[in-house]
Amino acid sequence: MASDSTSRRSTCSFYRRRRILLIPVFLIIFSLFFSTPWSLPSLNLSGIHSSLSRASIASLVKGPPVEEIYGLLHFVTSDDDRMLSHSINPAAPIDLSVYLGGDQPDWKSHMRKLREEYPLIVFSKSYCPFSRKAKKLLEMYNLSPPPKIVEVDLRDDWDFIKIILTRLTDHSTFPNIILNGEGLGGSDDLHTLRAQGKLKKMFENAGMIVREDNVKEQETQ
Repeated sequence: MASDSTSRRSTCSFYRRRRILLIPVFLIIFSLFFSTPWSLPSLNLSGIHSSLSRASIASLVKGPPVEEIYGLLHFVTSDDDRMLSHSINPAAPIDLSVYLGGDQPDWKSHMRKLREEYPLIVFSKSYCPFSRKAKKLLEMYNLSPPPKIVEVDLRDDWDFIKIILTRLTDHSTFPNIILNGEGLGGSDDLHTLRAQGKLKKMFENAGMIVREDNVKEQETQ
């Protein structure tokens, strides 16, 4: 009987030691499980373009911005009143064939021609006071060729154009001013460049002629 009692005590002692050893193991596993960051799989929101913020649009993968800017310009200046289809995703790079439609120009030479004809493009809203302010400033320079003004609010696809321009230029409001394929920003940016004495030179570097000598710009220091 004594040996049997000794055996039971030995067995109980063995299991107690195992429980004591297992407690820190469970604590370590518990700590690792809840301290590891978890995240849900990313959702495909490509179709919900109307809810995209400026930051989320700008973070998307971009295509060649200059080429797409002139593809968009070709589209909006076409004579057949084309509108962007709601089947496309304006927050992602758009294939050039969408902008060209049935047109089949030699694109490189055609883009060069567009850049020569329209070195300065202003995507504007006709009722917007900031757009009016920017256009009034540009009129003072009496530029040749004159800026190409696109009044987006007169188009049914203006919201698509806004998203495309935000993606291409990182500027989400109107006016959206583009010089030689590069975004200049909006009205305040235009007036800042003038105050810094840089705007006239930028126009001239883009191949434009400034025919108004009375425009006063501060000289850069």
